[in-house]
Amino acid sequence: MERRLAAILAADVVGYSRLMGADEAGTLAHLKRLRAEVIEPKIKESRGRIVGSAGDSLLVEFASAVHAVQCAVEAQEGLAAHNASLPEDKRMAFRMGVNLGDVIAQDDTIYGDGVNIAARLEKLAEPGGICVARNVYEQVKGKLDYSYTDLGSHQVHNIVEAVRAYRVSRAKPTSVFSTKDMLALPEKPSIAVLPFDNMSGDPEQGYFADGMVEEIITALSRTRWLFVIARNSSFTYKGRAVDIKQVGRELGVRYVLEGSVRKAASRVRITGQLIDATTGAHLWADRFDGGLEDVFDLQEEVTRSVVGAIAPKLEQAEIERAKRKPTEHLDAYDYYLRGIASLHQLTRESTANALQLFYRAIELDPEFASAYGMAAWCAVIR
Repeated sequence: MERRLAAILAADVVGYSRLMGADEAGTLAHLKRLRAEVIEPKIKESRGRIVGSAGDSLLVEFASAVHAVQCAVEAQEGLAAHNASLPEDKRMAFRMGVNLGDVIAQDDTIYGDGVNIAARLEKLAEPGGICVARNVYEQVKGKLDYSYTDLGSHQVHNIVEAVRAYRVSRAKPTSVFSTKDMLALPEKPSIAVLPFDNMSGDPEQGYFADGMVEEIITALSRTRWLFVIARNSSFTYKGRAVDIKQVGRELGVRYVLEGSVRKAASRVRITGQLIDATTGAHLWADRFDGGLEDVFDLQEEVTRSVVGAIAPKLEQAEIERAKRKPTEHLDAYDYYLRGIASLHQLTRESTANALQLFYRAIELDPEFASAYGMAAWCAVIR
């Protein structure tokens, strides 16, 4: 056995089982072509060495963290260009994670916590995205002119210490606002809740993450002393790498809440971090785990924690008074969130679809007042 320090890149295909179930032979041929034409040439250019390639996963060793991150970014760009010409159901997206750590080399492959952390970081990345460890970020931040977003600390499976993760992309954050649109801070505490990342591994679960954010925005809005930016403004940042200070200036807020939602089977995990947009400092970060039956309690915990972090000396009476459990029927709530996602598309067809989803929620729980309210709003839009 030989020990050495290495930069490790772990990658795998998003929704590989679904693709294989739809077309096994075509998926294997597509994966083989992408590896040969896009990924492996980039690995060779960056002086990397493939040390594992089971199924749809790939493990690559580099002597340099800079080379590993550069390879990941350029490979993802090549994959995005390839996918652009394909219909959405045929696209093959990868997640990638990069870690720098001590590894054990044996039998042409590598082992150890350094490898395990890279694999966990890959799971934190969004489809088509790259997630790197803090030690990698420290090595590359002054050498590669990329955009880096701090995702906070994560407690990952089988790793004792929390892992600090960063999202990486080539593009510098761009703004849809002009300089004249920059807003002054209001007198009372102000916050924007950015769209949470969908970490569920299924892009179609995006409605659930968006619905969770909307519920948190609504709950925060009930706190009279807190100025909360409306959903329509904060959701203009969805899917973009953003600079938190820039968001604060553009929306005129002191605080920004960002995070992620992971829904798997009957479990939900919400992670959130509160940032002072004037300084970029992290004020609070936490993770909330529970079953789907606890989803309203989780939303309440996130809301209460944010309020407590902004003004710890202010009483929590407002947030306690505003607590609501709209329904005990989880399927009804799922239809409700799907309806909200459809409604926001603002087309004749999406509004009609949303109305049917709200009606379905009402059928499952005739006492679900929010579903009646949103169904009425569909009628207003029509």
